Amino acid sequence: MITSPTIAKALKNVGIEALNEMQQAALDAGTTEDMVLISPTGSGKTLAYLLPLLTLLPPPTSVTENIQAMIVAPSRELALQIETVFRSMGAGYKVNCVYGGHPVRTEKKQLEHPPTILIGTPGRIVDHLEHGNIETGSVHTLILDEFDKSLELGFLPEMKEILSHLPSLRRRVLTSATEAVKIPSFIGINHPVRLSFLSGKHPQRLKVHIVKSPVKDKLETLYKLLGELNGESAFIFCNLREATERVSNYLTGMGVDNEYFHGGMEQAVREKTLSRFRNGSATVFISTDLASRGLDIPDVKYVIHYHLPLNEEAYIHRNGRTARVRAEGNIFLILNEIETVPEYIEKEPEEFFLPAKARQPLPSEWATLTINRGKRDKLSKKDIVGFLFQKGGLEKNELGVVEVKESCSYAAVKRNKLPGLLIRISNEKIKNMTAKFNG
Repeated sequence: MITSPTIAKALKNVGIEALNEMQQAALDAGTTEDMVLISPTGSGKTLAYLLPLLTLLPPPTSVTENIQAMIVAPSRELALQIETVFRSMGAGYKVNCVYGGHPVRTEKKQLEHPPTILIGTPGRIVDHLEHGNIETGSVHTLILDEFDKSLELGFLPEMKEILSHLPSLRRRVLTSATEAVKIPSFIGINHPVRLSFLSGKHPQRLKVHIVKSPVKDKLETLYKLLGELNGESAFIFCNLREATERVSNYLTGMGVDNEYFHGGMEQAVREKTLSRFRNGSATVFISTDLASRGLDIPDVKYVIHYHLPLNEEAYIHRNGRTARVRAEGNIFLILNEIETVPEYIEKEPEEFFLPAKARQPLPSEWATLTINRGKRDKLSKKDIVGFLFQKGGLEKNELGVVEVKESCSYAAVKRNKLPGLLIRISNEKIKNMTAKFNG
């Protein structure tokens, strides 16, 4: 039951009528003790720790220029996702997000007026600490989101450095999607409230299949498999960055709408890649395990293990991309002639048989319009929607997901409408600004 007007207002702003069991438990746990929250990817952990945080902050009108809370995330995308969720709550507090992959000087300028809440990746936060860009003596709450992933990615030294700069810390919140992680002593968490909402390794709504590749190279087998999935969203996991690019290049050559994703890509490219998959312009997403957690990506219908995961934990996290929020999901393991089903998969999966002749995977009905204007230009979703309806002549059902980033924006448009749209808007101004429009 929600009794706080602040929380009730925040939920109304994000469009949520009721909390799920995990979120309610986190709220009921109070804010006086440390907390470890363990729940699957996509279950709503961000709201679960942000809502209680609101009750610890002074009213927005009386906030002094000091950072009150710090949220540390292992990836740029997760940090940006947290910022987006917090802003959507409309609580009225200044929030900044710092992360690698874009200029430090931009962030330094923004931090001249300290935010109430600072969100960031470990390395970039340490960078700002070392250069004296932030003062953290007033931070009373530290949230380590997906803390096990930060440890797995080797951020232990950075996390230790961050903790050493927080003398006034009163509460620590750690979130994870897995149980099997030892909390380092330097975090200083003492007798925490522990909430676990892991429901088991393999949900009943998850169907696991094996697909046999007659040769060691699995590309042709993968293409055949995609042809049998009716054009629905598919997440393909590879173990190496180079492999994601190789698979993507092959599928592109075969006419399949796809995107690849890994940690070696520039931030702007990563953002566009994620936007194209989120808005349906690409129905196939190829990634390393970097995308198994912490990314704001809708539930997908199919998860394909192009390479077998390195361990059971990786297998579980990859599978977490499907069968979320009461949906059903399908898992495919592509095995070549020398591979076998891993021992940790207790029940023998059913074999999925492919036809002798491959069918062309169905194309997406959406394409992405890129606009070289974004948040820094004070452009909003409402501005873009109005522009595309009025100047672009689009109907409501011809415009899909619209995302506004720092320096550019993306809009999903029905693929058959994009060429004509580009002609109509090529010389138009958006919000009285000249802009470049690309398909």
